[in-house]
Amino acid sequence: MDIRRWLTSGVDAVEDWQATFGPFQPDGSLQISDEQFATAFGAFTSRLRENYPFFHPSYAGQMLKPPHPAAIVGYLTAMLVNPNNHALDGGPATARMEKEAVAQLAQMFGLPAHLGHLTTSGTVANLEALYVARELHPGRGIAYSGEAHYTHSRMCGVLGVPGTAVAVDAAGRLDLGALDALLAGGGIGTVVATAGTTGLGAVDPVHEVLAIARAHGVRVHVDAAYGGFFTLLAGQGDLGIDAAPWQAIAQCDSVVVDPHKHGLQPYGCGAVLFADPDVGRFYLHDSPYTYFTSDELHLGEISLECSRAGAAAAALWLTFQLLPPTPDGLGRVLAAGRRAARDWARLLSDSALLELYQQPELDIVSYFPSASAPPALSAIDEASARMLAAGMADPAHPVYLSTLRVTADAFARRHPGVTADRDGTRILRSVLMKPESDSFVTELHARVERLAGA
Repeated sequence: MDIRRWLTSGVDAVEDWQATFGPFQPDGSLQISDEQFATAFGAFTSRLRENYPFFHPSYAGQMLKPPHPAAIVGYLTAMLVNPNNHALDGGPATARMEKEAVAQLAQMFGLPAHLGHLTTSGTVANLEALYVARELHPGRGIAYSGEAHYTHSRMCGVLGVPGTAVAVDAAGRLDLGALDALLAGGGIGTVVATAGTTGLGAVDPVHEVLAIARAHGVRVHVDAAYGGFFTLLAGQGDLGIDAAPWQAIAQCDSVVVDPHKHGLQPYGCGAVLFADPDVGRFYLHDSPYTYFTSDELHLGEISLECSRAGAAAAALWLTFQLLPPTPDGLGRVLAAGRRAARDWARLLSDSALLELYQQPELDIVSYFPSASAPPALSAIDEASARMLAAGMADPAHPVYLSTLRVTADAFARRHPGVTADRDGTRILRSVLMKPESDSFVTELHARVERLAGA
């Protein structure tokens, strides 16, 4: 699609709508000359060049990529109106778009009924889920994997709820025996299962977590902020994604997903969905100057946040019209990243210079330089840091990676032959979110091998 054409069309459409309300004189305090703007805009675009090339498949570091052009056009066009999805009178059109897009997310997870909305991030979405967990089971704690996102511990502190990290198995997934023993104590009200950890992309066995939790009368919240859209690929073809954890989400109590990750959206766009619409009672509040245009439910009445960008809902809605959250729609985009991860894992397994840390479950690949002799954590740490810096500095064939710090114990469970001469080490980590990674992974591997051999 021609993004320049459609951005212009967006401006034209909004100006046509604005003209229906009659002319008025813009205030002089807002007027900026083209000459003034040119100076500031030149400095602005120059500063933007300080970014890393998130758009390019040579960038295989953090969870970063540009949004889809449709999302950009939808966001910027709606931003010219600047609706606020807190109340229907602040964004009547985009509030309806939000409800429709959230219903598509609920359908993607197989939720038969739901209460949900968009948020500014997965962190806020998870905060809302844990807030409801606290209200449903006051005085009882929240358990989460030791590999869960660090904000779960932080949010438990914010909410004044005891938070307990549960041990993980040798693949970085929540240890079921440890969970069962913890829940037997009766102090936990909600368990957080992570569907795609941000470090390794590990998927907790949600179906088994659910069975254990229900046996103890405990709720289950699924943090699928990173991995949620991979439910579209569960059990599909030869991609190696087990269907059982993803199918179990429909029986859980709440789930979070970040459209600004695999949903092709700009920051910030998270979402939280509850299986029981009745939890909306915990959001009840009275505002004397909002919610007056309609008896219909306003999004601000089921959200902890107040003002939220209606443009985010517009962007997601428009994207879903073109790439719906279905296996044949958005699923094809995720499948490319998953294929890239599996292909790179095979290349790493055959490499004399690099070693696969563990098999990828989604599209995050973890590995480390194996050329040190004798192999030791200190040597791996130093080589990983060197490769990270050298890859970004290569003017001809740059490659942008990230590092992940793992403990000596976690490393030994996967690679017992390495000398633990320190308490942990940095390994290399690559996120293959962009579908272009599928055709670039051989070149990416070659560049990283050159770094390892330098």
